[in-house]
Amino acid sequence: MLSLRMLFASCLVLALNGCAGYRVGPSNGERAGEKTVQVVPFTNQTAEPRLGDNATAALRKEIQRDATYRLASNDPGDIVVNGVITHFVRSGVSFQPTDVITARDYRLIIIAHVTARARVTGKVLLDKTITGDTTVRVGNDLPAAERQARPLLATDLAQQITSLLADGVW
Repeated sequence: MLSLRMLFASCLVLALNGCAGYRVGPSNGERAGEKTVQVVPFTNQTAEPRLGDNATAALRKEIQRDATYRLASNDPGDIVVNGVITHFVRSGVSFQPTDVITARDYRLIIIAHVTARARVTGKVLLDKTITGDTTVRVGNDLPAAERQARPLLATDLAQQITSLLADGVW
């Protein structure tokens, strides 16, 4: 009976010790919601309309969902994020079984150059080209399929930007 208690106690100590390094909240060392982020509307340098609007809205939503930072909506933020969408690429992934020219699935890629600066110091916190992508199945209407896939494309880009902001060590 004594050895069973010792075994249980040592298992409990090991289990609790394994969680000793875990912290709830942001991984960058700051408290959740301590700083605010202002997202400046993205500039779209591609021929595809409204990509900048989609990316801006998705990033704002993702910052709110992540909750590492608060979204600055009325006041200037502690961190200012700017983005320029530089490329939009559509490439065929799979093709019709009877027609090797007609694509059945497309991969959509959006490439944006994103910068984040501390408002007070002007220090560059993030300066990176980031890629978001998604796959879309085309039915009879490619423009309609792309229109439906754009929120997914913008969300993928926004998740990557938010992750870099949240996990960055300033």
